[in-house]
Amino acid sequence: MHLSDPWWVYALRGAGVYLGLLILLRLVGKRSFGEMTTFDIVVLMLVGGTLRTAIIGDDRKPLAAIIGVLAIVLLDKGVAWACARWSGLERLIEGRASVLARNGQVIEGALRKHDMSEEAFHRVLREKGLREVGDVAEVRLEANGKISVLKTARHE
Repeated sequence: MHLSDPWWVYALRGAGVYLGLLILLRLVGKRSFGEMTTFDIVVLMLVGGTLRTAIIGDDRKPLAAIIGVLAIVLLDKGVAWACARWSGLERLIEGRASVLARNGQVIEGALRKHDMSEEAFHRVLREKGLREVGDVAEVRLEANGKISVLKTARHE
């Protein structure tokens, strides 16, 4: 199999796209893909298709795609390894959790800061078996984009 570019070009492109997308998603915010909606899936599909071209260009050979994907997987494994050993790096890459509600009260401006509607917030509460915000001890938007809910003692 003859590639149109040297093998390392695909590896560098894959690594570059991975790092660029990691930075972009970090800048966009935690909630981007934590709770997947139809819109998120559409965006993910479009991004994937667009980035395919950035990684392998016009080369249609499977080896080009394999090299690009291998570079991404190895870099991801390396980043995970480093994050497990250095908490500062993990905070930089993952971010920190944000409190949305505490002691039955929504934190002023917290939903807006994370582009969450009140309806989406209440939907999360219902999914966790709660009727109202007064039933929560704390609601957090975790660094991975998921929402965790700690119920008040009367609901545990």
